[in-house]
Amino acid sequence: MRFPLAFTLPWLALSAGALLAPTFVASARAEPASLPAPAPTYAIASDLAYHTQPPDGYAAERCRLDVYHPVGVSGFSTVVWFHGGGLTDGAKEIPEHLRNAGIAVVAVNYRLTPRAATNDCLADAAAAIAWTLEHIEQYGGDPRRVFLSGHSAGAYLALMVAMDSRWLAPYHRSGSDLAGVFALSGQTLTHMAARRARGIGAKQPVVDELAPLFHVRGDLPAILLVTGDRELELNGRYEENALLWRLLKLNGHPRVILHELDGFDHGGVLPGAGGWGCPARGRGGVGGAAGGGVGGGGLRRVLVVGRPAWRGLVRP
Repeated sequence: MRFPLAFTLPWLALSAGALLAPTFVASARAEPASLPAPAPTYAIASDLAYHTQPPDGYAAERCRLDVYHPVGVSGFSTVVWFHGGGLTDGAKEIPEHLRNAGIAVVAVNYRLTPRAATNDCLADAAAAIAWTLEHIEQYGGDPRRVFLSGHSAGAYLALMVAMDSRWLAPYHRSGSDLAGVFALSGQTLTHMAARRARGIGAKQPVVDELAPLFHVRGDLPAILLVTGDRELELNGRYEENALLWRLLKLNGHPRVILHELDGFDHGGVLPGAGGWGCPARGRGGVGGAAGGGVGGGGLRRVLVVGRPAWRGLVRP
C-alpha cells in the first residue's frame, strides 16, 4: 500500500494528546484589522559542549551543538536536529527548511564510526537531547515542546533515543519528555554501521537492541516517518519504515504517520537540498494513485517556500 503525501489531513499533535486537526479560528463578530506582528529575529549560540564530563578526548572535541533561536519571544517549539552521513561522516548544520520558522533548532555533532562505536553515537545523541531539555528554556524555548528530527543516520538516532529508554535513563529522562519525532528516511533495522562492525553486509537485515524495530510499544511520543520512493530508496528503506509503522499500530500507538515521497530518492527526502519539489530527484510527482499527486514545482512551492508541513507540525 502506498501512503500519499496529503497535507490536508490532520497532522501529528504537538503535545502528548492525539492527532491535531488544522486550526481555524472563527470569530463571532468582526474585529478591527490589525497589522501583522513583525517577524522575529534569530540568534545562534555555537559550539556548546553538551557532555558535562566528556567520556574521552574525541568526545570533548566532537560533542558540540549550536542553538538557533528566535530573539525577544518565548514559549516556542524546538527541533533537535541530527545530521546524516551513515554514522561515519557529516557535521552539524541548521537545515534551511527549519530556518525562520518561529522555532529553535539545536544542531548536534556526535562521535562518528569507526573511530567510535554505534553505542557512542547513541550516547551522544541522548546527552544532547537531555542538554536541550535542561537548557532550552534559557533561550526562550518551551521544554515541553522539544521534537527530534534528522535525515538518514540522524533519523535513526532520533528514533532510537526516543524509543529505547536506556539512553535517556541516566539523565532521568524518557521518551515521554519529548513532543514528537520526525524521522526522514531513517534506518529502523540495526544500523548498517553496527552491522559493518560485525562483518555483516549492508543488505543483510538484523533486528536487535540497536534497531528501532526492537523497541516498538504503544506509549511512545508522536512519530512521523517520511521516506523516498520505494523503488528509489536505499536498500529497502521504505519497507523497513513501513514495517515500523505497522508494528507500532499493532502495539497500540495512536500517533504514527508514514509518508512515501513518490518519485524521490534517499537524498531527495531532505527538504531544501535538491529534495522535495526538485524534478532532478526523480519523477517529480508526489501522492501516488490515491491522491493524484502534486507536481515537483508545486511541491517546492508548498514545502520549501511555505513550509506548512513543518509549520503545522511545529507551531511557534
